[in-house]
Amino acid sequence: MPYSATMGTTQKRTPTGAAVLQPDVTAAITEAVLDELAETGYGKLSMEAVARRAGVGKSALYRRWPSKQEMVMAVLSDFSLELATVPDTGSLRADLDAVLRALLDWLTHPRFSRILPDLAAEGMRNADVAEAVRAAIGDPRRAIGAGVLRRAIDRGELPADTDFEMALDLLAAPVYWRLSVRRAPLEPGYLDHLADLVLRALQGGRP
Repeated sequence: MPYSATMGTTQKRTPTGAAVLQPDVTAAITEAVLDELAETGYGKLSMEAVARRAGVGKSALYRRWPSKQEMVMAVLSDFSLELATVPDTGSLRADLDAVLRALLDWLTHPRFSRILPDLAAEGMRNADVAEAVRAAIGDPRRAIGAGVLRRAIDRGELPADTDFEMALDLLAAPVYWRLSVRRAPLEPGYLDHLADLVLRALQGGRP
């Protein structure tokens, strides 16, 4: 029998049945999920419609997520957390400006600006969805914001006993209220003025 270079060696093989998740397929599914959410809303979104739009079989979705809810939350979490991340500018005032502008980009995104109202309404009807949104999006985004406040405390710009929950509400609520509830435009300089007001509030009125 002719000698083979592979004889006597152990060749590594991909385990039978192991899923190989192709990044380009995941990207196509992600885009399809965002498009379907923006066009039809959470309640009417189906795995079949997402697969059809992405040009894949439903099995490609189920290899990644066990359910529609987990798929949607994973996609929205990745999208939302990427837009929440801001650099350390070296000062609280500049950090606040960066956070507010990142928040504005998130809330005014062409697709997400249509997804958020529907998702909020769905959360009012379905406690499981509300909890999933909080766990996948709300809590992680607030954790990023808390990091901004901790940096300010470390720099001596905020007192150590700063109420993080109140501070994060104070930072995000005005922009959300104005855009998503009042549906009012942001005039030039709005974010700068808001950053100044939030800074004074957090520092207890100190200049």
